[in-house]
Amino acid sequence: MNIHEYQAKEILKSFGVAVQNGVVLDNIADADKAIKKLKDDTGTDWVVVKAQIHAGGRGKGGGVKLAKNDQEAHDRINDILGMTLVTPQTGPEGKKVNKVLLCEDVYYPGDNEPKEYYMSVLLDRASGKNVIIYTTEGGMDIEEVAESTPEKIQKELVEPSTGLLPFQARKIAYNLGLSGQALKEMTKFVTKLYNAYDKTDSSMFEINPVLKTSDDKVIAVDAKVNLDDNALYRHPDYAAMRDESEEDPTEVDAKKFNLNYIKLDGNVGCMVNGAGLAMATMDIIKLSGGEPANFLDVGGTASAETVEAGFRIILQDPNVKAILINIFGGIVRCDRVAQGVVDAYNNIGEIPVPIIVRLQGTNAEEAKKIIDESGLKVRSAILLQEAADAVEQVLA
Repeated sequence: MNIHEYQAKEILKSFGVAVQNGVVLDNIADADKAIKKLKDDTGTDWVVVKAQIHAGGRGKGGGVKLAKNDQEAHDRINDILGMTLVTPQTGPEGKKVNKVLLCEDVYYPGDNEPKEYYMSVLLDRASGKNVIIYTTEGGMDIEEVAESTPEKIQKELVEPSTGLLPFQARKIAYNLGLSGQALKEMTKFVTKLYNAYDKTDSSMFEINPVLKTSDDKVIAVDAKVNLDDNALYRHPDYAAMRDESEEDPTEVDAKKFNLNYIKLDGNVGCMVNGAGLAMATMDIIKLSGGEPANFLDVGGTASAETVEAGFRIILQDPNVKAILINIFGGIVRCDRVAQGVVDAYNNIGEIPVPIIVRLQGTNAEEAKKIIDESGLKVRSAILLQEAADAVEQVLA
């Protein structure tokens, strides 16, 4: 589950991680009050206005602006709040900005030059350990750094059973070229950041940039946090941070029925039980000249209710020209799924696109008979190649 920057910073602060302080705002009427509160709380002279959307590259799209006085701050808020922000991660349709974060200026003059770093914590699947990825090239797209100067990206593997050891935190700070007070501050920052990642059951913490200020403090200027959906039952306060307005409406509906659904850009809707079979089904669709319109895994216990919900979700996509249902009957019997397809078809009414149903496994022959004798405009198949051929025919 993705969350906004201001929410990520709230989590970081709760674990003692130093962050760039700010005030969140969702309407222009409260702008002057929010500006005053930020300045009173932090003593900042300048204000940074940041759009709050679930996408990176906000600055490139005009979603991050610096204001040097109150009137400028008010104008920047008015410009950004409610805009449709297009970034490299939103796609051309962009995302509407419903909230902004007013932040303190942390790039103030001092005895030393400010310096930006990149740091993230996530699972390294190859080693089965957590990994801290860090580089001196902060404030840039990590993909760009990886492509142009991969030698500048460093990694520290962390054994989950022991956690981050003190010497590892000091090693990271030293490898970033720090010394003296800045090294001590970075060591504390890394230790607390890893602890926050571990205790929140997160999939990823990404801080870009981590800033060493001109007076050698180390703070998170930005924060991107992805929480593990499977662990949210342990964190109801984090689950409440979900912003459904940032998610695809069909994916939100799918979650209500415990369906694993991801919208794609193709023309053939897929309804499959099992992630591996779903991937194979999408491959066979492409080989047959189509493009998958979605990934939809109804799980190992598909019922009439889940099949009907899957139909309704797939049909919300106007690009769908055909639907391929591919079920392997192991735990679930194929004849029950077939009856579910017929019941769902009757409940929904006339379905405007061709439907191909491939059922294999327990009671597959009985399932094919149910489909064939239903009188509905549904084509049945037993072999995957039969289903592929049927998809090719209806798209021709």
